[in-house]
Amino acid sequence: MEESSGLSSMKFFSDQHLSYADILLPHEARARIEVSVLNLLRILNSPDPAISDLSLINRKRSNSCINKGILTDVSYIFLSTSFTKSSLTNAKTAKAFVRVWKVMEICFQILLQEKRVTQRELFYKLLCDSPDYFSSQIEVNRSVQDVVALLRCSRYSLGIMASSRGLVAGRLFLQEPGKEAVDCSACGSSGFAITGDLNLLDNTIMRTDARYIIIVEKHAIFHRLVEDRVFNHIPCVFITAKGYPDIATRFFLHRMSTTFPDLPILVLVDW
Repeated sequence: MEESSGLSSMKFFSDQHLSYADILLPHEARARIEVSVLNLLRILNSPDPAISDLSLINRKRSNSCINKGILTDVSYIFLSTSFTKSSLTNAKTAKAFVRVWKVMEICFQILLQEKRVTQRELFYKLLCDSPDYFSSQIEVNRSVQDVVALLRCSRYSLGIMASSRGLVAGRLFLQEPGKEAVDCSACGSSGFAITGDLNLLDNTIMRTDARYIIIVEKHAIFHRLVEDRVFNHIPCVFITAKGYPDIATRFFLHRMSTTFPDLPILVLVDW
C-alpha cells in the first residue's frame, strides 16, 4: 500500500512508469482488489479525505502504444502510458467512478466462487445488482477497461472470459482435459466451436496431419469449404472468427502456431 501523499488522485497501481496488464492467478487478482479497497478506506479515514479522482489509462486512439500485439512470450501486454481522470465531484464522470467499484465488487465475488463469466453475463449481473448505474453493455465494457487499467491485470485474471465466435474444422484432433478427443473433420459443415476459456485452450492437446493452417475471413466461405470437405483434397485446418477475430480465436491460432511451428499459415480474405 502506498503512503498517503495528500493528493486528490487515487493512484493505487497506476503510478508505474509502464502501464501493463499482468496475467494473475485468482488469489493474486483478489489481493489487488483488496489493496484498492483498503487504499480507499484509508483515504476516507484520513484527516483530509480526498477521493475526487481516479487515475485511469487514457483509452484514446492517439494514446495507444501496443508493443508486439496481444500475445507475446512475456506475461503482460502494454495498454498505454498516459492517464486521464474520473472524478466523483464531476457530474459527468461521477457514475463512471462508482461503476469501477461495482465491477470490482462483482469480479471479486466471481473469483471467490472460482467461476468465469462473459462480458454479456457480467452486464446482466450488474443490471440486476445496480440498475441505476448500468443501463447498457458499453457502460460495462468501459468499466471493465477502467478496472483493468486501475488494477493492472488482464480481463481474464478478473474472471471475465472472452466470448468466442471462432470455429475450426479439418484435419485436427482436440482433447480437452478429462474429455474424449474431438475429430474436427467430423463436426459437419458448422465446424467445432472454439471455447472462450483461455485456460482450457491452453491445456487442450492438439494433434494434426495437416500441411497447412488456413484462416478464412468470411463465415459463409468457411461453411462452403468445410461442406465440400476441401481439407480432404488439401490437407489443412480451417479456422474462422466470422469477421474481426476475437481474443479466444486469436489465442487458439497462437496455440496452433506454437504447437505446430512448421505448418505455414495462410489467409483467405475477400478483395
